[in-house]
Amino acid sequence: MNRPLRRIAVFCGVLVLALLVRVTWVQFVQSDSLANDTNNRRVKIEAYSYPRGNIIVGGNPITGSVATKGDYKYKRTFKDGPMYAPITGYASQSQGPNFLEGVYEKVLNGKDSRLFFNRAQDILTGKKPRGGDVITTIDEKAQKAAYQGLTSLKGAKGAVVAIDPRSGKILAMASSPSYDPSVFAGNTTAESEKFLALDKDKSKPMSNRALRETYAPGSTFKILTAAAALESGAVTDINAPSGAPAPYTLPQTHTQVGNDVDNSLCDKVSMKTGMQWSCNNVFLDAAHKVGTDKMRETAEKFGFNKEQFTPVRSAESLYPAKLDQPQTALTGMGQGSLTSTPLQMAMVTAGLANNGKLMKPYMVEELRGPDLSAIEKFEPTPLNPKDPQAVSEGTAKKVQEMMEYTVSDGTAKKAKIDGVTVGGKTGTAQHGADVKDERPYAWFVSYAKDKDGGSPVAVAVFVDPKDMDIPRSEIMGGALGGP
Repeated sequence: MNRPLRRIAVFCGVLVLALLVRVTWVQFVQSDSLANDTNNRRVKIEAYSYPRGNIIVGGNPITGSVATKGDYKYKRTFKDGPMYAPITGYASQSQGPNFLEGVYEKVLNGKDSRLFFNRAQDILTGKKPRGGDVITTIDEKAQKAAYQGLTSLKGAKGAVVAIDPRSGKILAMASSPSYDPSVFAGNTTAESEKFLALDKDKSKPMSNRALRETYAPGSTFKILTAAAALESGAVTDINAPSGAPAPYTLPQTHTQVGNDVDNSLCDKVSMKTGMQWSCNNVFLDAAHKVGTDKMRETAEKFGFNKEQFTPVRSAESLYPAKLDQPQTALTGMGQGSLTSTPLQMAMVTAGLANNGKLMKPYMVEELRGPDLSAIEKFEPTPLNPKDPQAVSEGTAKKVQEMMEYTVSDGTAKKAKIDGVTVGGKTGTAQHGADVKDERPYAWFVSYAKDKDGGSPVAVAVFVDPKDMDIPRSEIMGGALGGP
């Protein structure tokens, strides 16, 4: 063989070798990433070629699949879509999935590795594949009550979270205004336009206000301030006079903070009376005495400064790292740079209602295969397994005493239920650079006790009344959130 031919043969051999290396790389190294690439149309066609598994509430599916024309044979349907959207999220052929639909995408579409034998069996028997199911902790009646309560407040934006304090099970999670995920579940032009319209809507119907948005918690945070004061020893007797004058001058300033009730009801009163009338001066003074570090430490034991996973990720509620004395005092009444999700305030209420033991909130009880076999079960666990008590049982019971007194004889009377022991706390939170031009947020947190003294439910209600047609004087946590 002459030299030119030899060179050509070597060159061709190198090309063939390079091709083999590339094919091997694509087949064995990149196969997973290519298979899961959102632009891989064949994968999406296959994924929508059979019905998706369902999300279950109270033993019944709140999702479904319906046959369609085109390459994507099945698309998602949702029962009571707006009511359950903060839980299910959406599963759209063009937009993809989110919330539970996204977290458990592989279970629902049958691609989870734990469903391998189910898939193999379907292939051998010729059955059409089907995804697994997600069994939630949501209580149908509680969810309906939460959603209807919010939507009855015409023009309001808001959220409700209900938790079983004993286990951490989320019983209800509602957000308003909401949306129907069914209207853009397919990939038609009309459905894409509906998604874009919802996404651009200024009322933000697709925002999960229960998990993903944070707000100043206002006076509902006073229950945590009380817990921090008792736990640190800054307050030892909830019936002893606080010595905090009303109005209260913030430390190191000349700024005075008054109260929504007459200052004479709050001047130097005890913490129990301060909770009864939501006296700002008592809790400003308590936070100042506790100090920044202990206040933050207590807040973090209840879940602040961390994202929560329910398993859907929530925004981080913030107790800031660097605060001066007046800023620390302001956090005592839930103002300043303090922010919280409604989920977080439900967690605080649940931890106190459960005698100081805070359980991790979760809303999925079981993952189930298409043959009804359990893939994975979820059990109640403390938020902090090494130290389950966010505060001591003694501290929690003193806060309960104050919250129950606030319902029976104070500002939280709207939460009274005949024959049921209820503890509650109102909250009206200022926000914005110029609070005079802003309508405040309305909050309400509460819990109920059964005959044995256990607490089967703790609730946080958040209402943003900015677009409501009511006078400013009617915007109060007790008036809007309490009922």
